[in-house]
Amino acid sequence: MDQEKPKELRIIVLSDGTGETAAQITRAAIVQFSDKEIYFTRYKNIRTKAQVEAIFEDAAIHHDMVVYTIVSPDLREFMQHKAAEKNIPAVDILGPLLNAMGGYFHMTPKSLPGLFHQVNDRYFKRIEAMEYTIAHDDGRDLTGMEKADIILLGISRTSKTPLSMYLSHQGWKVINVPIILGFDLPPEVYEADQRKIVALTISADTLSTIRKARLERLGQDDGGDYASIDKVIEEIDYADQIFRKNKRWPVFNVTGKALEETASEIIKLMVARRKQMGLPTPGEHS
Repeated sequence: MDQEKPKELRIIVLSDGTGETAAQITRAAIVQFSDKEIYFTRYKNIRTKAQVEAIFEDAAIHHDMVVYTIVSPDLREFMQHKAAEKNIPAVDILGPLLNAMGGYFHMTPKSLPGLFHQVNDRYFKRIEAMEYTIAHDDGRDLTGMEKADIILLGISRTSKTPLSMYLSHQGWKVINVPIILGFDLPPEVYEADQRKIVALTISADTLSTIRKARLERLGQDDGGDYASIDKVIEEIDYADQIFRKNKRWPVFNVTGKALEETASEIIKLMVARRKQMGLPTPGEHS
């Protein structure tokens, strides 16, 4: 007597997004059945009943199991009906969680497909911006300047680094380049898109106070002329000369301003410029 061929086991994964979440959860469960050879078929961007109908017809013929993550309550209900009608084992991964959360939060879920992918995409873009900004802090690395969204220029202690970090958390890739008395700016600055450049300035009294406080924190009572008012004025004047020669660079005075205030002003300007250039705003999903 011929031995009966074992039935091929297949799990169909359906999602109104990429299907990655459903696939990962299913694979995590499959580990508990490692002695079985199980096949996967994934269907992405399932949005209509017609799509579901066709997939469930195939699943019924081959006696497959269906696992799905669908946010639309109407489509989930349709899938439950089809699973019962065709006697298909089906698991709704997302529905029970959405219903439980809706009850707990006293809110109705948005039921908009693809939101997780959008949020995830924004998150990784912010991480990328932060990594870029850290690598290009204080003029350490000027390679890849064409990838920068903003190029900050200013003398020491004009909030270049804190501003860069803050802006990067909003999704902007930032390079900041110090202006040093008696030294020309790197040629890369002038070769870059000049619409990305933002200059920073500050009052001499405020800068002198900031530098003295920094020296005290570092335990350096004798910091030479780094914090002296005469040295500070000389550095500010030098930077101002550079800014006047490059009239396209907007100059932001950070004196007495909170970091968030200056960042907001810079972002407002850059958003307007990028719109003129036909470019999307970093940190926003396009």
